[in-house]
Amino acid sequence: MAADSLLKVIFEHEGVFIHPSSNESPTEDSLISGSLRIVDKDAEVFVEFKPVEETVDTSNMLCAGKDSSSVMEWDQCPGEKLLESQQSYETEWDMVNAVSFKKKSCTNGEGALNHSHEKSGGAFSFALSDLRSVTLKEEGWTFLVLKLKESCSSPPALHFHQGGSKEFLESLRRFALLSEAPEDESCLLVGSPIKALSQSFENLLDDNNFGLVQKFRKDPYVTTLGGFSKVTNYIFDAFRGTEEQHQRPPEEVADLLGEVIPGLEINQQEEPGFEVITRIDLGTRPEVTRTGPLSSEDWSKHQDAEGRMINISRLKQTIFKGGLCHAVRKEAWKFLLGYVPWDSSLEERKIAQRAKTDEYFRMKLQWKSVSEEQERRNSRLRDYRSLIEKDVNRTDRSNHFYEGIDNPGLVLLHDILMTYCMLDFDLGYVQGMSDLLSPILYVMESEVDAFWCFVSFMDQMHQNFEEQMQGMKTQLIQLGTLLRLLDLSFWNYLESQDSGFLYFCFRWLLIRFKRELSFHDVLRLWEVMWTGLPCDNFHLLVCCAILDSEKQKIMEENYGFNEILKHINELSMKLDVEEVLQKAEGICQQIRSCKDLPRSISVILGLDPDSDVRDCGVAASLRPSRRPEACSNGLLRESSSHNGCRVAFMS
Repeated sequence: MAADSLLKVIFEHEGVFIHPSSNESPTEDSLISGSLRIVDKDAEVFVEFKPVEETVDTSNMLCAGKDSSSVMEWDQCPGEKLLESQQSYETEWDMVNAVSFKKKSCTNGEGALNHSHEKSGGAFSFALSDLRSVTLKEEGWTFLVLKLKESCSSPPALHFHQGGSKEFLESLRRFALLSEAPEDESCLLVGSPIKALSQSFENLLDDNNFGLVQKFRKDPYVTTLGGFSKVTNYIFDAFRGTEEQHQRPPEEVADLLGEVIPGLEINQQEEPGFEVITRIDLGTRPEVTRTGPLSSEDWSKHQDAEGRMINISRLKQTIFKGGLCHAVRKEAWKFLLGYVPWDSSLEERKIAQRAKTDEYFRMKLQWKSVSEEQERRNSRLRDYRSLIEKDVNRTDRSNHFYEGIDNPGLVLLHDILMTYCMLDFDLGYVQGMSDLLSPILYVMESEVDAFWCFVSFMDQMHQNFEEQMQGMKTQLIQLGTLLRLLDLSFWNYLESQDSGFLYFCFRWLLIRFKRELSFHDVLRLWEVMWTGLPCDNFHLLVCCAILDSEKQKIMEENYGFNEILKHINELSMKLDVEEVLQKAEGICQQIRSCKDLPRSISVILGLDPDSDVRDCGVAASLRPSRRPEACSNGLLRESSSHNGCRVAFMS
């Protein structure tokens, strides 16, 4: 067998069955259930079937815990004790929970075709180049009869009781030409394997005939998440033209960006209602310090006898200043995200969680019970499922929680995202959402808890993923307003290089720096931002802090459009989260101390212009939020504040 590094899984589907021979009556015990895969080994494509053993190895067993539906390994102990101590909260949900135990695949004659229908056998593998034909048949479900070029060695028929036959054939078409046989339209003849037609977005970007603006307009999420460093030349040409010294007029660049981000209005002239502001002296930026993470012992001290949280303002301040130790995150994140109320007792939380567990599995049952025929008639559900499966297989695969082919963490990631589609079918799934869920599931280790925490996070991030991208438009405008206040000369430099629309920050804002920081730094950053301190839209000040650290190099090296984009993209995984947070907090204090702070800035950051607060961290945490309706993406649910972003700065 080829090394794992040389093996690529193209298609994988469990719940494929082999029936007994035609002279036997099929029974539940006689069916062989297994996993069907298409794999690429050393540039050769193989089809593999491996049965799943029915005997459960309790040392590898995973289950839904009684109170939390958490995924955990069962220790070796008597069966009765297992059932008594780890029984799911609702037994009727057991049939819905796809992750019940780790399935152990048989290995039987790698690379050789095996015809054994015994429970211990049934595995087979063959090269796609040896496949002659595939015949589709219906018997209440779809099953496929595979014929090899050597007819004596053809494998048994594959029965797709749980769907998946269409996806299997579509995957085959990527590597072979399938054509109907003249005498039998249900029989597909397999031609010589061909090179896969699909090509990653990054590779497509190397094609000079593929315009960036058109790609961005069609799917800004894929374009952004795909990595800008490989496309800078084409972005440069699209926005600045082919001549190095040519610079488009500002209104022309505004039109181009308006096409890239539909609906984005960029004002080039002063209009009635604009707040004209001269250069503002913000004074010296104060030095701030950060502390260590909140320990389990300190967390416990903020709970009363009934489990209610106390001294919440001071607790949030402590979390903002140092984050949480990992042992506390599983419980604390539920409060920070609003999944459970701060003033709820332990008993109240248990009751609420039971209700949430029922609600989750009812929604999960909706998509789990959809038949292949129903899904065939529901294009949106098919599209959601296809996109989720594609993204799940490439989300944080280097993390031990998601690594490997049969990792149950991937199943949970998939199931939670599919269930979210049932909760919000209008939005469904958009690329980038798996990046937001992955850290939450990693911390919660619980399907139900991770789902509801993810729902709370998506309530904040929802407008980032809507078709009109209103959240992204507003945040880019607000970020520009803040940068002009903090350093007008740097802002003017960016504008002189056609970079004033901050498109290089799109990925930062879309998925909250998920791909800019190491996995564990993302956990720290998110929990700090979820405190809501020291101001609204603190994530915009995080952007400002990063750019503030890079502006000297950008300006001294005289970076142009191309170089700025490349430089910012290459910061990924090189940022120190504690340094960034420290500088962002310092910027907040610097802005807050300004006596003549423009109203637009006050609106963006939710600062009370009448208050004289010197420590924006501590003091702000001890007073109630002035605008509880504000979302973390900078949008107000019930108030109109877009005029707060319309500021004309004059040097």
